[in-house]
Amino acid sequence: MTGSEGVSFVMPVLNEHAYLEHAVRSVLGQQVDGPTELVLALGPSSDGTTALAQRLAADDERIRLVDNPAAHIPVGLNAAIRASRYPTVIRVDAHSELAPDYARRALQTLRRTGAANVGGVMRADGRTPFQRAVARLYNSPVGLGGGAYHGGSREGEAESAYLGVMRREVLEEVGLFDETIRRGEDWELNLRIRQAGHLVWFDPELSVTYWPRESWWRLARQFRATGAWRGELVRRYGRRNGLRYFAPPVLVIVLSLAALTGILQLTGVLRGLAAALASVVYLPLIAYAGLVVAVSLAPGRRSVRERLWTMAVLPTMHIAWGIGFLAGVFRGARDTVDASRLGDQNTPLP
Repeated sequence: MTGSEGVSFVMPVLNEHAYLEHAVRSVLGQQVDGPTELVLALGPSSDGTTALAQRLAADDERIRLVDNPAAHIPVGLNAAIRASRYPTVIRVDAHSELAPDYARRALQTLRRTGAANVGGVMRADGRTPFQRAVARLYNSPVGLGGGAYHGGSREGEAESAYLGVMRREVLEEVGLFDETIRRGEDWELNLRIRQAGHLVWFDPELSVTYWPRESWWRLARQFRATGAWRGELVRRYGRRNGLRYFAPPVLVIVLSLAALTGILQLTGVLRGLAAALASVVYLPLIAYAGLVVAVSLAPGRRSVRERLWTMAVLPTMHIAWGIGFLAGVFRGARDTVDASRLGDQNTPLP
C-alpha cells in the first residue's frame, strides 16, 4: 500500500557495524510532516551488522528489514524501494549522516522546483589523518573531478544527484535502478530520469556527511571498482559521460608510456636525439607531481601526517580509478565489485 503522504528512506547495508547506528540515528531524527520509515536492505555481513540492524529494528517500529543476499547496491536499493510505502523516496548510505534539516529542506526543494530528484553536497569528513586526507580530496575538484555535489555552490539543474530525494512515481516510470550496474547506478538512473523529460536538481543547502574508507588498500580497491564501472558506462552510453571522467585514464596511459620510455632509454634502445625527444613524455608527470605536492602543502590547519597522506592518497585515487576505467572500457566491468566493503572491520565512531 502506498501512503498519501510521508517519506521512505532506503539504505543498502553491508559490513557497516561501525557506522550503521550513527546513520540510522541521523535518519530517524529528520523532522518532516507525515509518517516516515527506514528500510534497510541487508547484505551478508560478517562483522555483526545484521544483528545490530535487527536490534535497531526491534527498538523502533519505523525500521524495516529486507534481504539483499547478492550484496549489490542497486539490487538492495530496489528491494528496499519495493518494500517501502510512501510517495517520496530518500536514498541514504550507512557511511553517511544527514544534516538535521536535510529531509525537510529537500521536500521543500522538490515542491518548489517540480524536480523528480533532488540532491545536495557530499561533505566528506574523517577522524584519522588518513581519513581526513581522503575527505579533503573528496571535497576538492582536484580529487574527484569537480562534480557539483563535491562542493558546488550554485543551485540549479544537475547531471546527477548524490544519494537523491526522489518522487516514487518517476522511479516507477523509469524502472528503478538498473541491477546490472554495480557502481555508478545513480548516474545511470538520473540519465534515464532526464531522458524521460524530468528534472534533476542540485541544492547546495542540502548537506550529507560522508565517512570515507579507513585504509589505503580499501580506498584503492574502492576506486578501482568505481573506475571499472564508469568505463562500463562509457561503453554503454558513450559521450553522455563528462570529459572529467577521462583525466585519470589519461594519467595512467602517460605513466605507462613514461615507464616504457625509461626502460628503452636504460637498455640503450633509445639513444641520442630519439631519447631526448622521447623524454618529453616525462613533462606532464613532472607537472602532475608538482600538483600533488602543491595540494599537499596548501595552506590550512593540517598535521604533517595528514599532508603526507595527501601525497599518497591523491595519486592513489587517480591511478586506481584510471586503471579500473581502462579495464572497464576495453573489456567491460563484468562482475567487478567494490571489494573494500567485504569483510570490513571498523573502529566505532565516537
